[in-house]
Amino acid sequence: MKKTLLLCFIHGFKGGESTFGDDYAFTEHLRQLVAADLPKINVNVVVYPKYETRGDLGECVGRFRDWLMNKVIDLEVAAGTSSPTIDPSVRVVLVGHSMGGIVAAETAIELSSDKPIHGSTDPAVEDPKLEHRTADSAPLYRPSSPNSLMFPYIQGVLGFDTPYLGIAPAVFAHGVEGHYATASAALSQLSSLTSLLGGAKGAQAQSNATTQKRQVAALPAPEKKDEQQKSNGSAWGNWGKIAMVAGAAAAAAAGGAAAYYNRDQITQSVSWATSHLEFVGVLYRKEELRRRVAYMVRLNKDLGVGFGNFYTRLGRAAGSKEVSMVGTVMGNERTFCVLPKKDPAGDWREAINNKAMDEVTAHISMFDLKDNPGYTKMAHDARDMIVKWLQNDWYESSNGGVIRA
Repeated sequence: MKKTLLLCFIHGFKGGESTFGDDYAFTEHLRQLVAADLPKINVNVVVYPKYETRGDLGECVGRFRDWLMNKVIDLEVAAGTSSPTIDPSVRVVLVGHSMGGIVAAETAIELSSDKPIHGSTDPAVEDPKLEHRTADSAPLYRPSSPNSLMFPYIQGVLGFDTPYLGIAPAVFAHGVEGHYATASAALSQLSSLTSLLGGAKGAQAQSNATTQKRQVAALPAPEKKDEQQKSNGSAWGNWGKIAMVAGAAAAAAAGGAAAYYNRDQITQSVSWATSHLEFVGVLYRKEELRRRVAYMVRLNKDLGVGFGNFYTRLGRAAGSKEVSMVGTVMGNERTFCVLPKKDPAGDWREAINNKAMDEVTAHISMFDLKDNPGYTKMAHDARDMIVKWLQNDWYESSNGGVIRA
């Protein structure tokens, strides 16, 4: 039987069909590169449809996992596999851009363990003494043993500029931290807004918002054209909207009686902002970030599940930046992601963009050939990483031919 490797692509925060290039150009390009070096197997591509990047991460992961399972079952049925959980003919490499890489890693963890990382900590009570400890550095935080009979079987998780350890301070200085902090601070002032806006009606609105959030956390949902245009107009469009909504709501709350007459609009705006902040808020759960990376490292060690991340680094076009928390960051040292230091974190490789002038531009143009001079090298390096993960008995037992040197 000729086996199948499924490359499954997942976009990140407020991404969509164009995340991986026009007409999914990068997905097909990578598929062709991988297929040329792995002739014994079929290499297929599937892209997770656009979904609402808001609400609880666990719900997003659950819906994605169910969708992926159906895709793999269809392939296994078509192949006539007798025992897909014991000896699957299909293995999957999850490829995520930005937050999509978090979804990918959390999915691999849930499929191989009954204890997901998301929700395993309370950031409000995290012990600051554990700031530099990883999930493997103390028995209390050691992940459970992975299950080799996971289905679908994840062969690897490949991130593209996924902030597995958080967003770099230099990006904070540019604006994303400011937007997030502004929104969070404003929203925290709204704890008494429900009672201010009308008691029972406010509570009902909150209940409806929660129900709606659970229903659409990861369902495909078209974005309004005017909202999409605003988002595309600026790299900070969506972060800016979150901050704007939160600020407006806080100002209305301070206005007292005036807010009462706009309570429906304010409630909807607050619900929109809090829902999106909840999704990206996982990037600020430092202990969970460390646990997630540590578990992926363990999956690699115990089961041979690949784990890598291509992180953007600015090149010749970028200047230095003064960052209050770290001092001056030289242009060619500026990255979107916090980089691992001494603890094992998988295979991290730089993707230099000599055209981008800031971290966010480099982040969102990774798969654009005209805006990323390093596109071709990145694609070939990604192929090499995936091919390396497939040097195993599962690949060799496929009867599709002889592997090329």
